[in-house]
Amino acid sequence: MARRALGPATLAVVQAVDALASGGWAVACSGGADSLALAWAAHHVAGKRGTPVRAVVVDHAMQPGSDAVAADVVARLAGFGLAAEAVRVTVADAGAGPEASAREARYAALEAAVQPRERVLLGHTLDDQAETVLLGLARGAGVRSLAGMPVSRGVFDRPLLGLGRETTLAACAELGLEPWADPMNRDLRYARVRVREVVLPVLERELGPGIREALVRTAIQCREAHDLISELAEETDPALAADCLHLLGLAPGLRRRVLADWLAAEGVRDVSATHVDAVERLVTHWRGQKGVDVPGGRVARRDGRLLLTPASGDGRLR
Repeated sequence: MARRALGPATLAVVQAVDALASGGWAVACSGGADSLALAWAAHHVAGKRGTPVRAVVVDHAMQPGSDAVAADVVARLAGFGLAAEAVRVTVADAGAGPEASAREARYAALEAAVQPRERVLLGHTLDDQAETVLLGLARGAGVRSLAGMPVSRGVFDRPLLGLGRETTLAACAELGLEPWADPMNRDLRYARVRVREVVLPVLERELGPGIREALVRTAIQCREAHDLISELAEETDPALAADCLHLLGLAPGLRRRVLADWLAAEGVRDVSATHVDAVERLVTHWRGQKGVDVPGGRVARRDGRLLLTPASGDGRLR
């Protein structure tokens, strides 16, 4: 008996997955429309190729009954033949907020669950990319943040970045799959939800359609610029990364990237554009300043070089 033709939205998701290289896949699936459509398409494509595929459902344990929700998602995936496992994680808020902490715990769990020669597929869409760019713009975090989410990084692939959320919703409807509606995705206390539910609709209404696509094009252009700057920064001799005379001779964008990488190499976490700008002024606008505070310490200039003095456990400078 001939197979039923795929609906247009399902076909679009399948084609996006089919563009990936062959190999083993682990689909990160929350049960929402994006990851559910991705999981079905990955199962479909892997079945045609004869390659292994499975799903991982991360339970963040941030809501009552989250274990039951995860079990239900596993059952829904099994309903169309995709084997899945639920992984429970502990989300510890280290000061970055619940969204960032949950994301960090989720990625760590997925990396721990990945098997040799296996890629993890993530269901981020064009909408997620547009939201990420807007959040980066609001933070003033520069090209690195405006570059948004890469299509591939490490063991992770995002095949749906070119498709809108309406496509994954339509695909689920065509397939008769009922996505899970996470109540946190409607909670306006979270910045990403406010961007999704308030900011983007206002921009679409006031500036016209196509805002999402324009933001994604911006991300692509910033990604290209970011990659170029990264290549140039990697060519910088580490011994010169804190040399003020050398830094002064670099182009501003490259200088800030070298400084950001130097701070990270020195153990400074959560480096913001504000921190980098403050440190850069020790190079470009030197007036004998005592130094600038960064997370976990202070950067000062001595004898033409930048030096980081870490803070002790009680927060005082050593």
